[in-house]
Formats: sequence, structure tokens, C-alpha cells
Amino acid sequence: MVAGATISADLSDAEWLDALRKLGEESGSFSDLGTAHSAVFVEQSHDVLLVSFETIFGIRSASETGLPVAFDVCASRNWSHLSLIAQNQSWFRDIRIFSFFDHLIDQGYFDQFDRVLFYGAGMCGYAAASFSVAAPGSTAFLIAPQATLDRDRAGWDDRFPTARRMNFSSRYAYAPDMLEAAEAAYIVYDPDEIEDAMHASLFAGSNVHSFRYRRGSAGTIETDMKAMSVISQVCLAASTDALSTSALARLLRPRKRHVPYLRALLSRVLAEDRPALTAKLCRAVLAQQPLPRFRKQLEIAEAQLGLRSGASDSVAREPMDDRQLS
Repeated sequence: MVAGATISADLSDAEWLDALRKLGEESGSFSDLGTAHSAVFVEQSHDVLLVSFETIFGIRSASETGLPVAFDVCASRNWSHLSLIAQNQSWFRDIRIFSFFDHLIDQGYFDQFDRVLFYGAGMCGYAAASFSVAAPGSTAFLIAPQATLDRDRAGWDDRFPTARRMNFSSRYAYAPDMLEAAEAAYIVYDPDEIEDAMHASLFAGSNVHSFRYRRGSAGTIETDMKAMSVISQVCLAASTDALSTSALARLLRPRKRHVPYLRALLSRVLAEDRPALTAKLCRAVLAQQPLPRFRKQLEIAEAQLGLRSGASDSVAREPMDDRQLS
């Protein structure tokens, strides 16, 4: 049974894959897609299928259970799930994966589910968008995805030099085009990360909905969302046609109390050298939580502004503006 399953953090990557293989074979199937990729399918109901793309490193560094995110999202909901796993930064550009999805299409695999959801972040977000074309009418939730790393279309993104040797012009290649058949795609990105914002702008279809999440370089949006259980809630909303940009904004409100996010926000405000905004942010946070770093920065900001140490209670209770958070 998958419910309650875990894989020990003490295993090597090879041992971890073996443990995942056994779990998959007990509850569905496990496939080796060459030497660098794997797919594990867990069959439960035919109501919802969640297709996730992840890396071994990402799974093992972020999951408390040591399992792909789809296991954590689907176990209590009796959803089926298919996890594509990469051992390295491959962008899932492998003919074996192309053939795997071709086979699923030929077998009518996706047609047996009432709702199909695709999920991925960064490189895995690129793959989730690209392979969503295999299930027309699906919904995709993507965190800071790349549109492509083809030199002619994204030569401005030099963050991934090894990926330049990969072929981004063959099949399942240009992610924005592959999303055209999706019912909806939701993209969350940090507008202050220039390359991420430029990639996000390339996803411009009428079915694409973007949400700005200013996170800064200290950590990742996906890490925040996993910690706040937002990914699970987003998938639940998508499964009932209740997902929208306004619904996503509501689901992301807990970030106002999420300490790693608030620290990243403070770092961004401090870098902008705006003591008035720093003071406003620190007062709003301190009204909710007694965080020493914010108390110290408030004192510094007030000194810079020439304010008395005891600011009025009405200002201290002033809520943070979503426009300043997003």
C-alpha cells in the first residue's frame, strides 16, 4: 500500500531507486527509461491523474517521506499518479521519454482519467509543460518553467551551459506550443529573476495564467510552496475546476507568515535601500511574530528615518499590501 509509505534518507541514490521500484511494482508499475530517467505509476481511482516531473536530488532534499511529490499529494485522495524522475539536469530531453509518452498516447492511457494534472518546477516545469500535449484538456501548474533553451529562442539565458548541447528543436520541444491543447496552465514566477520572467513572458496563450511571486535568490518558490502545502491545495482546486488566479492568490496568503519567505522579502527590501518600506514591512511582520531580525532592522530603519523608537500602534498593525508581496 502507498498510504503511509516512506523511503529512508540513509540510502544511496541507487538504493533509493530500488526502494521506489519495489513500491511502484506493488502498487502499479515502474519503468527504467534509459539510464538517466525513471517513471513510477501508482494506480488508484480513475478520477484524477497527477503527472509530476522531478529530480532525485529535488525529491530527496525536500520530501519528508523521501517520495515524489505526487505520492504526498495523492495518497489521501485516492488519485492515481505518474512520476517522471531524472537523475541529472537533463530537461527530460531523451528519446526514450518521447517514446514512453508516444506509447501512452497510443494506448489511450490518459483518456481513462476524468482529470489530468501536470506539475513541475524549473527544468521539471519545462518538461511538465512540454509533455502536457499528450493529454489534451489537462491542467498544468508550473513554477518558474523554462520555455526552451534553444540558442535561437533563448540565447539570453546562460545559466545552464551544459544544456546548450541538448536538442531543443525536435519533438516535445517548445513548451509554450505544447501547452496550446491544455485547458489551463498556471505559471508562478519571480519577476525579479530576469531570466525566469523572460521565460514566463513566452507562455502567452489565452489559456495561460501567470502569478508573480517575489522570492529572491535565497531559496526557491517551490520550497516555500511545499512547506506551506500549497502544491497539494492547488492540485485539489484544479481537480474541481476551482483553480483561478484569485484562488491561487488566496492559497498563497500563508506566505505572509512563512518565515523563509519573509526573510527573503526583507533581504530584497534592504537591497533596495528603502528604509520607509523596510520599517513598514518589519512592523507588519512583528505584529504577527516576534522575529529578532525584523526587530533589529526596524530599529535601523527608524533611525535612518529619524523616527522615535516607539512608532504608533496603528502603524504597527498596518497589514502588508499584496501588491508589495507579489
